[in-house]
Amino acid sequence: MIANILTGVVALIHAYIVILEMLLWETERGRKAFGTTPEFARASKVLAANQGLYNGFLVAGLIWGIWLGDAGDPIKIFFLLCVAVAGAYGAVTVGVRILLIQTLPALAALAAAVLT
Repeated sequence: MIANILTGVVALIHAYIVILEMLLWETERGRKAFGTTPEFARASKVLAANQGLYNGFLVAGLIWGIWLGDAGDPIKIFFLLCVAVAGAYGAVTVGVRILLIQTLPALAALAAAVLT
């Protein structure tokens, strides 16, 4: 149950990221979240939406794993690993804040999923 709750938290974090990237990218909230200027946000809107779509697939996989119950543990583990790797890459290439927002929650959920 703890693994499902933590996986759900990771899914919710990424659902919010999807909304930021696909719908709110050019708004003040979106620009503040990603530290962008209005000009950069306007120029990168299509790229951000594409990135948001990929994050949506992560959300779908995490929810699918939760929905399957115990049978979904391998799916949760796979998608949590994807989130952790993407977060680690983002932390190295963009900023360490991504490690806190994305990677650490995924690793906590992953540990719970593996240990149960």
